[in-house]
Amino acid sequence: MYFAIRGATTVSKDDKQEIISATEELISQIIARNGLNGENCRYVSLIASTTVDIRSYYPVRAVRESGLLGAVPLFSCIEPDIDGSLPLCIRVMLTADIPNSEREIKHVYLRNAAKLRPDISAQ
Repeated sequence: MYFAIRGATTVSKDDKQEIISATEELISQIIARNGLNGENCRYVSLIASTTVDIRSYYPVRAVRESGLLGAVPLFSCIEPDIDGSLPLCIRVMLTADIPNSEREIKHVYLRNAAKLRPDISAQ
């Protein structure tokens, strides 16, 4: 059964190391909170978006180089630049095939991104 797991985080500034750290933390938390380890599921794809103020590094490159998701296909795009939107934000959607699963999916919103979905960010 296929599941799309959402997540988001923020960085305090457009800095390569901070983007790498925040992205790896987000993916690690998605995996941990959903009990995914690559043996009980198959990662299908990851889509990531960033706000226009993140320019120094690709979050999907951080995911690929971390090895957290293996050789999953990755796609990156830019969020629309909307007045009043949350700045310095990285959003992801991980699609995974989790056989025989009746589990509740836990979406992960970290740091200032918790403001985006207060209804589920405390999970």
